[in-house]
Amino acid sequence: MNLVSFMGANYVARQLDYRMTRGWGQGEKAASEHLRPLGTFAERFGEILADVKRLGFQAIDLWTAHLSPAWATEAHIDTARDLLAEHRLAVTSLAGWFGSTAQEFDATCKLAAALGVPVLGGSTSMLDKDREFVVGRLEMYDLRLGVENHPEKTPEELLDKVGDGGRGRIGVTVDTGWFATQGYDAARAIAELANELFHVHLKDVREEGRHDTCRYGEGVVPVEECVRALQRAGYGRAMSVEHEPESFDPSEDCRFGRELLESWLGVAA
Repeated sequence: MNLVSFMGANYVARQLDYRMTRGWGQGEKAASEHLRPLGTFAERFGEILADVKRLGFQAIDLWTAHLSPAWATEAHIDTARDLLAEHRLAVTSLAGWFGSTAQEFDATCKLAAALGVPVLGGSTSMLDKDREFVVGRLEMYDLRLGVENHPEKTPEELLDKVGDGGRGRIGVTVDTGWFATQGYDAARAIAELANELFHVHLKDVREEGRHDTCRYGEGVVPVEECVRALQRAGYGRAMSVEHEPESFDPSEDCRFGRELLESWLGVAA
């Protein structure tokens, strides 16, 4: 059965007491500043992992604001590795923004490799600037980059970013919520991107045209049909529960999502 993981970015508004009034960047900055001090890193990172484990998850998508390539030292990484082992949480992907310079992308790859993370699920502008460098670094660190859709309105637009696949190192991370926000059927997108699919963020949103995430079943994303499309495609990797509200704690919604996914995954397509 596919591993169901918790998206660390679900806690984007956590350090703001779920009063994120100035957008994503405000929450990301607050999370990064909270986790960065080495003296309190073990306690604060461990608290997040304990909460994820309490919700019944066996895996996490590690968000770069919680352990950033920009500031993670060997001590941070060693501590994170020990705590992940202590809580028995696998890391299915590194999630977020992977830099706009060669140095930033290289630091991201080093971090992922140090933690044994197989997939980068997110974005980097280095694909447009120096694609061969990106592919070379992915090969050096034995990683794959799943480019995540946000502004792309169709699978074809996402495939334009993937290009020739970078010798098997570049594919896609489907975000079902963003496809719905852009007015495209997410289950259809999964079917059309099956051959390039490295990872998936299963997210529901309340309506087309806005990115207001919600509990599975309360929005416009056909989440179960997305799971069935993944099964029909023979997708055997992790599925990430993603829900990033700005004004409330999504923990119990994420527990519900995990339980629902696991019930669906127990039934063949």
